[in-house]
Amino acid sequence: MSTPPSGPSGLLGDLQEVVGPAHLLTGEDLLASYTTDWTGRYSGTALAVLRPVDAAEVAGVLEVAARHGAAVVPQGGNTGLVGGSVPRARLAGGRPQLVLSTRRLTGGLELDRSSRLLEAGAGTTLAEAARAARHAGLHPGIDLAARESATLGGMVATNAGGLQAVRYGPMRARLAGVEAVLADGTVAARLSGLAKDSVGWDLGALLSGSEGTLAVVTRVALRLEATPVHRVAALVALDEVSSAVELVTGPLRRLASLEAAELTLEAGMSLVCETAGLAPPPGAGGAGAWLTVEAAADDDPTDELARALADPRVLETAVAGDAAGRGRLWAYRERHTEAVSRLGIPHKLDVSVRPGRLAALLARLPDEVEKRAPGARIVVFGHLAEGNLHVNVLGPPLEDDAADDAVLRLVLELGGSISAEHGVGVAKTPWLRLARSAAELEVMRRVRAALDPGGVLNPGVLEPT
Repeated sequence: MSTPPSGPSGLLGDLQEVVGPAHLLTGEDLLASYTTDWTGRYSGTALAVLRPVDAAEVAGVLEVAARHGAAVVPQGGNTGLVGGSVPRARLAGGRPQLVLSTRRLTGGLELDRSSRLLEAGAGTTLAEAARAARHAGLHPGIDLAARESATLGGMVATNAGGLQAVRYGPMRARLAGVEAVLADGTVAARLSGLAKDSVGWDLGALLSGSEGTLAVVTRVALRLEATPVHRVAALVALDEVSSAVELVTGPLRRLASLEAAELTLEAGMSLVCETAGLAPPPGAGGAGAWLTVEAAADDDPTDELARALADPRVLETAVAGDAAGRGRLWAYRERHTEAVSRLGIPHKLDVSVRPGRLAALLARLPDEVEKRAPGARIVVFGHLAEGNLHVNVLGPPLEDDAADDAVLRLVLELGGSISAEHGVGVAKTPWLRLARSAAELEVMRRVRAALDPGGVLNPGVLEPT
């Protein structure tokens, strides 16, 4: 850490008065982990990183930044994939950028068992929230592979989905209230957690998916679910993707106990087995697709899951009811990201289509990518029940977006979304005009201009180019 004041017009000196010298970071070594995103594909430059401890300090940082003409990039666990939580390479006029880390916003965790609500600072990780809920026999109803580092505030900002959305919905559905600081330092909060409250706009719904462009979320109220008594997982081998789709949209979707239905393919499964040292999955050598399925209920769901899987399209199944066994089955799905990263920095594309169009998307995907990025390697996995795929393209240079364009245009042609759960960030802004109508984009522009007329928060994110 360097010692302010320095920087434009005493900006750093004024910021130090807000957060204190220990929580104003400068210097390349200290800033490195905050200025490059999790994928390694996106990075930028920041004058400093601020680590406020509460909403008052966040308000102070934003007031100082606005006064000095600086931009502020809110950042949670920095697990994003689209460059929205790290500073830009450069802003017009050399405008200084500040990273506002929410990691210290963890105080005052409260749990109301009777209302099934958890209230916590935005810097609280999903894993921390889940552990607190577990002591009361509850769980958040949302789970991500990045649970140990993803923060509640960041999950609101991107409307995270994750592994259990088929049953409990994405973060927007889990959200019972927020406290947030607007660009001018105004603190707005609605944390009542009421099941019914129709007084005007829903602040949480407005901010969910806004990617830090409208306000900085500082506190979150989360709806919880009762923890089921019994849980069973199955790794199911099928001949092809269309069989997996038919199984999930038919017999499995009718199960009230269904909590997850994850799709993996041969390329990804082979890679995971090779890099993680896992044994060949059931059906290896003959299967074209696998489902990792989990069911949970107060009555043991094993028999009803078995009945749903008694289908001629199923080639082979491995089932586990104990925690260790379930973990072994889930490893084939959860270690995909790690395995892909060992091959280099991929072009990561989080997209969705209607489940009935998944087979068509996957059938056309290799040829469309090959036309634009010859020789590229593709690894695909995702949340089948929601039609949400994570497309990883390896090979093209990081600055070459030809493969990205091929994938996103194909998804749009099939009536899908260019972002299912990770946001738009800076990575997908060139496709915003294809994904949203001019009228929708104008609504977004007007709301943003009203709440942040000075353009302090996250410039370049969710802005069509």
